[in-house]
Amino acid sequence: MAVLVANALTKVYGGGDPGTQVRALDGINFSVDEGEFVAIMGPSGSGKTTLLNILAGLDQATGGSLEIDGQQVQQLSGDDMAMFRRQKLGFVFQDFNLLDTLTLVENVALPLTLEKRRGRQVRKQAEAVLQQLGLGQTMHRYPYEVSGGQQQRAAVARAIVHRPALVLADEPTGNLDSASSRALLDLFTELHEQAGATLLLVTHDPLAASYSDRIVFIKDGQVYSRLEREGSRQQFFQEILQTLSVLEGARS
Repeated sequence: MAVLVANALTKVYGGGDPGTQVRALDGINFSVDEGEFVAIMGPSGSGKTTLLNILAGLDQATGGSLEIDGQQVQQLSGDDMAMFRRQKLGFVFQDFNLLDTLTLVENVALPLTLEKRRGRQVRKQAEAVLQQLGLGQTMHRYPYEVSGGQQQRAAVARAIVHRPALVLADEPTGNLDSASSRALLDLFTELHEQAGATLLLVTHDPLAASYSDRIVFIKDGQVYSRLEREGSRQQFFQEILQTLSVLEGARS
């Protein structure tokens, strides 16, 4: 079952004069099945950020259609869009975006609190996710009292605590050292393989992308190529490097 279906997505910036328009997305088609781990890659200016903003409901496509968990996203606006984002999507950013005035467990409980849920059950649900992600001993500390890797794990816990249909990860390893990056990617693999989470990772990092099942490469607002993992992660990593080399060489 497809959790996400993007059909001919187009985004044009600028006025009515074609000479002043910028076509950031130019008819992108792709889908993500339930339980799949997909990466989006492409050079700077390829349209990755625009695509992510549309998928996240932060921007609207000029044309085409986007369906997430059976909902036509372009039909939503205002409060309905805000509710859809809270209930159906989870977000992991390069900047952890944790609130320093809240403990880790309070940060993780925040999506549930925003849904007007109260009481001990909310706390227990947040604590259970933190325990699952190895933060049981630090859940009552504040973000500034733990490491960057632990903050990012807490951010992942916050993204999945409400069991979203789709988790969007935007360059999540960008502010982590190599050891913390690998730990986070191993965590994504665990969530994907054991918890059945559906993940969409936007990244420029070939190592991060090698943890996914499949990669969609975009260039100049269009799908340039696709790559599916068939062998080991190390083999997939080498295939990614080769594809990026060709992609970079094909840049206009």
